[in-house]
Amino acid sequence: MQRRQLLAGIAAATLAAPAVRAQSGWPHEKPMRLICPFAPGAATDAMARLAAQKLGEKLGVSVVVENRAGGAAVVGTQAVYQAPADGYTLLGSSLTHTMLRHVLRSVPFDPQADFTPVARTGRTPLLMVMSPKRPEKSIAEITAAAKAKPADWTFAVSSLGAPGHLATIDYMHRTGVQIEATSYRGTAPALTDVAGGSAQLLIDATFALLQAARGGQVRPIGISTLQRFPLVPDMPTIVEAGLPGFEHYSWYGVWVRKGTPGEIVNRLNAILVEAMREPDVQERMRGLAIEAIAQSPAEIEQYIAREVAKNAELLRIANFQPE
Repeated sequence: MQRRQLLAGIAAATLAAPAVRAQSGWPHEKPMRLICPFAPGAATDAMARLAAQKLGEKLGVSVVVENRAGGAAVVGTQAVYQAPADGYTLLGSSLTHTMLRHVLRSVPFDPQADFTPVARTGRTPLLMVMSPKRPEKSIAEITAAAKAKPADWTFAVSSLGAPGHLATIDYMHRTGVQIEATSYRGTAPALTDVAGGSAQLLIDATFALLQAARGGQVRPIGISTLQRFPLVPDMPTIVEAGLPGFEHYSWYGVWVRKGTPGEIVNRLNAILVEAMREPDVQERMRGLAIEAIAQSPAEIEQYIAREVAKNAELLRIANFQPE
């Protein structure tokens, strides 16, 4: 099944009227919103729509996905922060959410203190691609050329604090390369500039770049796993391309405002954990090069604490200054 068909299926199912009615009490047959702080078509958007579809089916209510991109994911996230903590407004975001206060000078909320994680739904490695207008083919060649003429090179970054941004910082720190990194409003414009040659490099979710890489619009350099990724076994790793130990993932999840009743959080989590274990959901996600994840809220909080500490240390070592 092609990527467009998969996305179309998710969107159609999300809009379809749910057949199962909700039990008494919350959500009182009232429509719910799942706000995605990224543009349609991104991996985060696809995962938000999948979550909305499954929640709608199990709860028997309409769960509408609203895309509110802008401000490096702050605009959409703030909309959830300002909504009542009643379980009717959810956030469908990614690792980016957890790092906002580490990459931006002014964020009107605390991603950890003001939100409660409901579910981690999936993860995917990153893919490093290069403009086809450049002749280099390996990490060693790219590094040497970028060091020799840094003004000729620009790293495109889909969003500040995104996994690709962290991986970009890691690459430059490991190799000693110092080139400009330009932030875009999403993967699509960043990919367009790399394909056209106005930017030279991009690291982003495999889902978002694989089609362009296989179609020749950009040149794939490698995937960010230590061994080849089972869902994309034909794609070499960045380790193979010449950068030992380079491992990064993007992951996706659902949050609610802090203060949302625990029974609502647990019910939402149970629905999404069950959904991520369904064979048809896992097959759909494999088509997007995303591995399904099923964790409890407590496990997610522990995971996020470890990841934030690790990524904050990466930013500190690289002397990154919030923008």
